[in-house]
Amino acid sequence: MTTKDSDIEINKSKENIDWILFGIGSGTLLIAVCIIVIFPESSATSIESLYQRVTSQFGTLFVYAAVLTLGFLLYIAISQYGNVVLGDSAQPAYSHFSWASMLFCAGIGASLIYWGATEWTFYFVEPPFGIEPRSDEAITWAMSYGIFHWGPIGWAFYCLPALALACSYHVKKIPALRLSSACSAVLGNKVDKWPGRTIDLFFIVGVLGTAATGMGFGTSLISSVINELTGIEDGILLQASILFLATVLIAFSVYKGLDKGIRILSTLNATLALIFVLFILLVGPTRFIFEMGTVALGNVAQNFITMLFWTDPLEQGDFVESWTIFYWAWWLAMGPFIGMFVCKISEGRTVRQLIFGMLGWGSVGCALFFVVLGNYALSLELAGDFPVIQQAIEASPSVAIAGIIALLPAGSFWLIYIAIVGLIFMATTYDSASYTIAAGTTRQLTEHQHPARWNRVFWAIALGLLPVSLLFIGGLRELQTASLVASFPLLIIYLILASSILRWLREFKLAGKTQRVPIK
Repeated sequence: MTTKDSDIEINKSKENIDWILFGIGSGTLLIAVCIIVIFPESSATSIESLYQRVTSQFGTLFVYAAVLTLGFLLYIAISQYGNVVLGDSAQPAYSHFSWASMLFCAGIGASLIYWGATEWTFYFVEPPFGIEPRSDEAITWAMSYGIFHWGPIGWAFYCLPALALACSYHVKKIPALRLSSACSAVLGNKVDKWPGRTIDLFFIVGVLGTAATGMGFGTSLISSVINELTGIEDGILLQASILFLATVLIAFSVYKGLDKGIRILSTLNATLALIFVLFILLVGPTRFIFEMGTVALGNVAQNFITMLFWTDPLEQGDFVESWTIFYWAWWLAMGPFIGMFVCKISEGRTVRQLIFGMLGWGSVGCALFFVVLGNYALSLELAGDFPVIQQAIEASPSVAIAGIIALLPAGSFWLIYIAIVGLIFMATTYDSASYTIAAGTTRQLTEHQHPARWNRVFWAIALGLLPVSLLFIGGLRELQTASLVASFPLLIIYLILASSILRWLREFKLAGKTQRVPIK
């Protein structure tokens, strides 16, 4: 049966939809949107209170989750389990570049551009470890922390569910691409009962929460670029229009499917993003970028353990709560949907290739953006050519980015260029999200089948509703809290996923099937 035929079969099989999960997930989204739109002020107050409570009382749990997740994956990768092949194919289903492009574009989105150029400004003004603000030492740490927050820890949070789902889907051959199925080694026959349904519901809530965050950042970036180009007011109307356009593109991409839509857009956008970064590297202060980037990378390498375990027990500021905990929660909440997508595209790869590929390609790609874009922006600030810090903090990071890009040679062209890249980044992240929610609400899905097209398109449209509603209450904290709340229950689910991985890989090893069998 071909992939196309499988797609048609699933489309016609409406009884294959888990209508209870579908209804609860869509109903939860609708209720959340209605409450936010009808009661914007009280919603903002409640969100702020919830954020403060979770980060102050349970923030340390996210730190330990980061440590344990990375350590567990490295152990699996270097152990004998690393040779286990995901699926029956003798060769990976996609080339290295296509695979890396899809996992990178799905896992990052426009948020990388949003923060890559300006995140250092917040660290420079309010640095960690009680360092004097705006000092030379603060510069070093400011240029380092973005690389840390978008490095191996974050990609480890993506990789654990990807590995668990790959073990259940490609190794155990469980014909369902659902988070509960990846926990079945622990849950047993409770997968189809309330424990499994609850896990799948948390998965949907996590995707919806992080979609609001990522699409909010992407929308802000594009609207600021349009404002810089045309002078059109950067308000709710413009941002809602951008979200509508992004939703249409997401729906179209996910309708076309994995190969004809998501893969093509991801490969295109990875290429466009690399061209943009290379251009800035060549026309910008190349020597400064290389030298400052080398210092930042060295600082992260030298102080990685310190940065990983620092919880600010003396409460010198809110750096850990506002940034490190937020990022770990964000990566954690996005992990299951990115993992589900990466699982789907990783047939034919080994466990070791999956782990090191995600940790390596993801971290290197993010570091490249932070080194080039961040240090280009820093050079403008230090030379007095553009008030990056003032614009980023007093206006918004997206306003600062638009101003930075406008200073490039042919600035208007690059503003249009980055708006297109940002729009496609939003599409390549959330067409993957739509695909995986559709897969999560499908009862049975074999390796070469896809969720129903109407199901994929429905969730593509639904994903645009929550960020639109959050525009009514505005602010970074509301977006941060959406990720934090969505990720909190996943701390327990990640433990179940890790236990399932170990059980399945041990079982597979005992069966003597750890080596790839080449096609003769």
